[in-house]
Amino acid sequence: MKTDVAIIGGGPAGLLLSQLLMRAGISTVVLERQTRSHVLSRIRAGVLEAGTVQLLQDAGVGERMLREGIPHDSCYLTSDDTLMKIDLMEACGKQVMVYGQTEVTRDLYEAQDAMGATILHEVSDVALHDLTGDAPFVTFRHDGADQRLDCSYIAGCDGFHGVSRPSIPASVRQEFEKVYPFGWLGVLSRTPPATPELIYANHARGFALTSMRNAMLSRYYIQVPLTDRVEDWTDDAFWAELLARLPPDVAASIVTGPSIEKSIAPLRSFVCEPMQWGRLFLCGDAAHIVPPTGAKGLNLAVSDIFYLSRALIAQYSDGNDDLLARYGQDALARVWQAMRFSWSLTKLMHRFPDQTDFDRRMQVAELAQLAASSDARRLFSQVYAGLPY
Repeated sequence: MKTDVAIIGGGPAGLLLSQLLMRAGISTVVLERQTRSHVLSRIRAGVLEAGTVQLLQDAGVGERMLREGIPHDSCYLTSDDTLMKIDLMEACGKQVMVYGQTEVTRDLYEAQDAMGATILHEVSDVALHDLTGDAPFVTFRHDGADQRLDCSYIAGCDGFHGVSRPSIPASVRQEFEKVYPFGWLGVLSRTPPATPELIYANHARGFALTSMRNAMLSRYYIQVPLTDRVEDWTDDAFWAELLARLPPDVAASIVTGPSIEKSIAPLRSFVCEPMQWGRLFLCGDAAHIVPPTGAKGLNLAVSDIFYLSRALIAQYSDGNDDLLARYGQDALARVWQAMRFSWSLTKLMHRFPDQTDFDRRMQVAELAQLAASSDARRLFSQVYAGLPY
């Protein structure tokens, strides 16, 4: 097999890159370890930055998102029972869009199918070769046979546990990581959302988040110790704890119901440098992980794809490799800004096991500054709604 760009990983990052490149006449092959049904069963983030919304439209996959997605002009933060509004449109002139990652992936699959894309599922034993030469290639096993894919470039979109990042020599890689001492217990329920906007709650009992996927599908989270298991939490126990962490008027508006999905996600901040090695380019979770506070994970993957697709299209259209040479530099500049925001918001809104009275006073002071200062709300809103590419 031969293609221009081999894409390792068939999640939203890999599919979006394939979509953008194919529209520019650049051939791709996508290799995915899981089945399509498994990829589409993943429950992930649902808040899209303004730039993500625009790039999905540019890729020709925005029609259903614009029809079914929920635009948000604001969000709320709480300090115990005090509710504070952050008006994004007033502060920075941008909205965010609530539209689930599963739906983004579904739209991309349909668009790729319509274009006749080559997407191979249930691929195993993937290995990357000759990354610093002029003719890299990928070996893998599919349908019971060993295969080879020759290409000009490789995009590693295969997540934190994929093969792409370890293919960069350990002597070259520098990895930065912070592991947080708690997780998020998330519940999905077929109930109307508590409020039209997201609420990030800082409470003495721990963090909570009220979110949604659509008018009859709600997503809620609470901070839990890393030692907790999903089996430790009945639906009734979850709802009781969530309501206890929200202001009384918000809690009174919540409609409870059976969970249709329940999981615990650990929180970490992680960045790998460099994001490129020879003809290998890392994208999304293969290069960086953010805590879900602030909803930057999918959005950072999309910004990586913006920079990489732009660079590859420039290379193939006029032989200009300047953007390709600085892909990692451009992507990392935005990654670290989003990393800082996610770390800062996590630190602001959660209760840490070793938190002192001084630490709590600093949280209160920072929340008070957001409430009192339009400049502080503007800076928050600019990153929350999405920094420009």
